[in-house]
Amino acid sequence: MKALNNNSRMLFLSMVAVLFMTSCGTDWLDIKPLGRFTEDDLPTGSLEEHVFAAYAALRSEGTSGLQYVGLHNIRSDDANLGSNDNDYAVGGPIYDNFNYSLTHWYAPDYWTGHYGLINRANNVLSAADSLDNLTAGTLTNIAEAKFLRAWAYFNLVRTFGEVPIIDFRITDQASANRPKSTIPKIYELIDSDLQDAVTNLPDTWVGFAGRLTRGAALALRTKTLMARHRYAEALISAQAVMSSGVYDLSVPYDMIFREESENSKESIFEIQAYYDGVQNFGVTYASRQGVRGSGQWDLGWGFNVPNERLLNAFEPGDPRREATVLFSGQLNTPYGEVLPSGLPRPYYNKKVYTNPALRTKYGSRMGQWFNVRIIRYADIVLLAAEAANEVGGEANTDLALEYLEMVRARARGNNNAILPEVTTQDQEQLRQAIRHERQVELGMENERFYDLIRWGIDVQTMQAAGHTTYQAKHRFYPIPQVEIDRSGGVLVQNPDYL
Repeated sequence: MKALNNNSRMLFLSMVAVLFMTSCGTDWLDIKPLGRFTEDDLPTGSLEEHVFAAYAALRSEGTSGLQYVGLHNIRSDDANLGSNDNDYAVGGPIYDNFNYSLTHWYAPDYWTGHYGLINRANNVLSAADSLDNLTAGTLTNIAEAKFLRAWAYFNLVRTFGEVPIIDFRITDQASANRPKSTIPKIYELIDSDLQDAVTNLPDTWVGFAGRLTRGAALALRTKTLMARHRYAEALISAQAVMSSGVYDLSVPYDMIFREESENSKESIFEIQAYYDGVQNFGVTYASRQGVRGSGQWDLGWGFNVPNERLLNAFEPGDPRREATVLFSGQLNTPYGEVLPSGLPRPYYNKKVYTNPALRTKYGSRMGQWFNVRIIRYADIVLLAAEAANEVGGEANTDLALEYLEMVRARARGNNNAILPEVTTQDQEQLRQAIRHERQVELGMENERFYDLIRWGIDVQTMQAAGHTTYQAKHRFYPIPQVEIDRSGGVLVQNPDYL
């Protein structure tokens, strides 16, 4: 996708190929665009063309590939680097043992991928600044760009802490050389961007599966507020998502991560991928985590694997365990396959497992067509439960229990012998129940590491999991050395890594 650069025609066609997709068509194997436009329908240089270019930046390695997974999920207590012994010798000490590197390629690519997305969003906003009499459509395009910029900065501020704010169109390299801004200043920009996104994004789109909505902006705002312990505001924001009527928990848990459930009622923000064996506007998310085997089991690089800590977190009989983890040497439902024994790792992430029929159809085992689920509805329901419990009071406790039960009931299905309803009125007991539910509901979904940090239990949890070298400083990754060198001293390293 990056190779398209400024070729506006190809860029537009690529975004059309991605955005115009069915979510649950009558023949879900035939995933294809709903239609195409001509250049006459979208004049060169139009604002929407810039918006499509920004969406395309979501599919970079740094925003949806191994680098994203490495910094968001591999660092958690219940996942490991994976891959094979040679790769582990390089990456294991960094991401599992927290001997952070100033030069290892994950962080520089993550940094440039996110700032690339910010740059694309700024291009939209710069183009909009030259327009008079803004239409509703233009305001929507501006809102899309601001959401993407807010999401990128939320990732950056959680990963690195203080980073430079670039909120303008870059015209030369020197203009982009800015010092770091404080964390409160970065959140000021995020808050402002998300307020505009909430105000101007539509509740739904017709014919544009995966395009950003008001619900996505409210959901992201909820997550940013929870990161700052602003529970009362977060509860209001989460409840706005829940009362919108756009999302629900109707998709069975074991269906959420199958191709036929992409852009379902469960999905709030999902990075779109398209690959049909000829056109490739895909992502690497599935291949970087796919089973590392041979022949038909050569499904990827095998990074980011669950460990025993995650397996043991599931309550007896919880169906989510089998929907989250692939087991070497065991049957993989629903496809009736038995994984080979003796794979490099005993467990793999089932939430990136692709349908064998599509591998045959597209002539690829690498899953380039597989969408990346970024924010799920269950995530927001559980954040609403957590926020209500933290605000406290009898009425909010009842709300927290109601929201928690919504998620457990979906997981339970028709089996009332498992996952008993949580009924405690004790705030601390309910807090622990909600935290446990987030771990098992969102296992391998890039949430756990940042959850531990915002709960303030990352040090004790990591050390209890055997990561004895983990300290509070490891919450933030060091700024990539290449960026510091490029800045000529303007960009200063995080103090714990000087």
